[in-house]
Amino acid sequence: MSDPFSINWRAAVAMIGKECIAIASDLRLGQQSLGVSNNFEKIFSVGDKTFLGLTGLATDVISLKELFRFKTNLYKLREERNIEPSTLANLVSSSLYERRFVTLFVSHIVAWLSSKDNKPFICGFDSIGCIDFSHDFIVSGTASDQLYGMCESLYEPNLEPEDLFETISQALLNAVDRDALSGWGAVVYIVTKDKVIKRVLKTRQDWFICYKVSR
Repeated sequence: MSDPFSINWRAAVAMIGKECIAIASDLRLGQQSLGVSNNFEKIFSVGDKTFLGLTGLATDVISLKELFRFKTNLYKLREERNIEPSTLANLVSSSLYERRFVTLFVSHIVAWLSSKDNKPFICGFDSIGCIDFSHDFIVSGTASDQLYGMCESLYEPNLEPEDLFETISQALLNAVDRDALSGWGAVVYIVTKDKVIKRVLKTRQDWFICYKVSR
């Protein structure tokens, strides 16, 4: 039996810039070599300048997206304010830990930019809710090894929004080119103090190249 974490798992990455953040993912949905869609987004808005990246089993991704959207909306109604990043991180962590005996096959990234002081925040989680705080970048998915290498090579602190977009785009595109389970396009969100910019990137649409030698 194949590893359930790699059935629909793809690639996602978040980076911190100068008073801005970027979060990106590929758009492929498939099961191993079977491609189903090239428009399956894995990044979702769950609040004001707050984004959640989910990579993994597609059914669990959709379920968790709706669960966290419900919980953040409920928090906003009860507290009459937007959820803070540390609160959201603990909410995600506790929700995953509740299901530690029936693990959800999803990896998570939270990216947030404060509306008050433009302070960026990103973190990741393992399958049972352990929080991994980061001050530069965080990655997830089957292309994690490739993403780590590209991010370590390209990332610089205090990047401006356009430079941050170029860096995260190059890191993601080069990583998914080296992972057969990722790719088929990408989407990038750049969050600044004034606006949220969404850009769609085109990539190779093939899964593999087969060479036939005739005699």
